Amino acid sequence: MDIKPFSINIPDALLEDMRRRLRTARWADDFGNERWTYGVERGWLEGMVRFWADTYDWRAQEAVINRFAQFRTVIDGVPIHFIHVKGKGAPGVKPLPLILTHGWPWTFWDWKDVIGPLSDPAAHGGDAADAFDVIVPSLPGYGFSEPLRTTGISAPRVADLWVKLMAGLGHERFAAAGGDWGAIVTAQMGHAHAEHLIGIYLTMARLPGVDPGALKASDFAADEQWMWMRLQEALPTITSHSAVHIHDPQTLAFALADSPVGTAAWLWERRRAWSDCGGNVESVFDRDFLCTTASIYWLTNTIGTSFRLYNETFTRGWNLQHERKPSIAVPTGFGISPKELRMLPKSWCEARTNLKRWTIFPRGGHFAPSEQPAQVIPEYRAFFRPLR
Repeated sequence: MDIKPFSINIPDALLEDMRRRLRTARWADDFGNERWTYGVERGWLEGMVRFWADTYDWRAQEAVINRFAQFRTVIDGVPIHFIHVKGKGAPGVKPLPLILTHGWPWTFWDWKDVIGPLSDPAAHGGDAADAFDVIVPSLPGYGFSEPLRTTGISAPRVADLWVKLMAGLGHERFAAAGGDWGAIVTAQMGHAHAEHLIGIYLTMARLPGVDPGALKASDFAADEQWMWMRLQEALPTITSHSAVHIHDPQTLAFALADSPVGTAAWLWERRRAWSDCGGNVESVFDRDFLCTTASIYWLTNTIGTSFRLYNETFTRGWNLQHERKPSIAVPTGFGISPKELRMLPKSWCEARTNLKRWTIFPRGGHFAPSEQPAQVIPEYRAFFRPLR
């Protein structure tokens, strides 16, 4: 596998084109929408776009990202970008390789606040014995993994690619964690590639062969009824993007590839709806982070190919590849945030995984590592410590 060092350097002309489009956007009328009843509220969005066009400094954010060691490679014809930060462990203790997988509308940059503490715990108030070699790839067709040029890239296929990536880095056995798509890919690795996994940790409870639509209130224990209520609350916020991404992703892709404002509206609405922010998304994510997220998708022209993962995975079904029980035999941990979108009863997870840790976080939503890194970091350390 040919792995090459990589640094981000967006052409000036592309940045200027983005700013021009932001400044000359044609705005839709918006009325009776002060509470975001019909989607993103225009006044807030206009303010964000003015900041993005006139104040936000992509070059400054680019420089921060480039402080991390980044690489690109091609696996089975699929370009992959990844951060790789080697751990600084205790004398005689080898850091544990850990692959962290993001979701949508995440990017690899959602892991920015956990990379340092996980790779160099002693420098962040932790124990050097808990050090990880941290690998953070961009999903195929996302960000600096470049737009896809091939079909068939489903979540199980991504899991296969990640195993090959880790082998190419010299890791035949490794740990894995993720949320959203990252949880699905990580669960798939634990299911289909158990011989390579030391353990897996999921911040969204999704498991192969399990249809979350089959859940009933009675499936949840008495002390889990809040989960059922949260599922009903979250459902309206996930139906629109799921339907489009699964059934006609290319149609939306044309609109958003042309318009950075459209891209941002589509992404930022989900950031607000899916985070534990009480309706004020800027209380959780600062403007620079929101603009960096939208910029990565728009500048790389990957918003359209990021949608394809939904179609490729869910039109084929995420099915079991073997009938062994439990379906995930490797040690498994779950960290459930109160504003997460998808949840399963603990009993279901106990029956289907080698469950070793079950944590209910006191706060947070769908974007655990970027919303509440101070919760995620000690949780990963504690879960993987006995597995080293």
